[in-house]
Amino acid sequence: MSATNIKLQHKALVKLLQQAYSAEKAAAFAYIGHAGAVKNSEEKKAIKQIEDDEWFHRKEVLAIMKQYSIPISKYYEIRFHVIGKIISGSCYVIGWFMPFYFAGRLESGNVCEYFRMKQYFNSIGIKEHDKLLYEMGIKEKEHEVYFLEQIKTNKLLPFFEWLFSWGGKSSFNNIDLEKKYPVEESDPYCKK
Repeated sequence: MSATNIKLQHKALVKLLQQAYSAEKAAAFAYIGHAGAVKNSEEKKAIKQIEDDEWFHRKEVLAIMKQYSIPISKYYEIRFHVIGKIISGSCYVIGWFMPFYFAGRLESGNVCEYFRMKQYFNSIGIKEHDKLLYEMGIKEKEHEVYFLEQIKTNKLLPFFEWLFSWGGKSSFNNIDLEKKYPVEESDPYCKK
């Protein structure tokens, strides 16, 4: 089914697209501060690449929204703009561990946004975005893995994992990058 000029009658999908579009800006702003706060040049480079990925995801989500005449939410834009700027500034004062930890935790949840979008589109017979949404979900998983790798031996991780339910033993998604399902078999991802 071609999706050109279709008005989506799926409130949850419309809301998820609007939230994801604005939240990608918050994430990009946060990574600007995170990259600025770290001293290691390899970490700076990796975090800058993740920031670039978030801007790319925002652009792609907007293209999908435009295809279905979904308006940008002013509320989400303002809310996530403020959140992103606050997180960006806080990276300079909360130390090295917490920005890596909370970035990984955030990315862990973001993975499922894209797989839920794919599932929602598929539920109304639209499959043309499957590959893109799959790739963006996998990219978010790569981000989660990167951040976890940076902190996996830190002595604070077990306490933070206990407190915030994410870390070396727990994730908010069920994706294993070593054993990825192909796009057309990825429906088991992020099912509740």
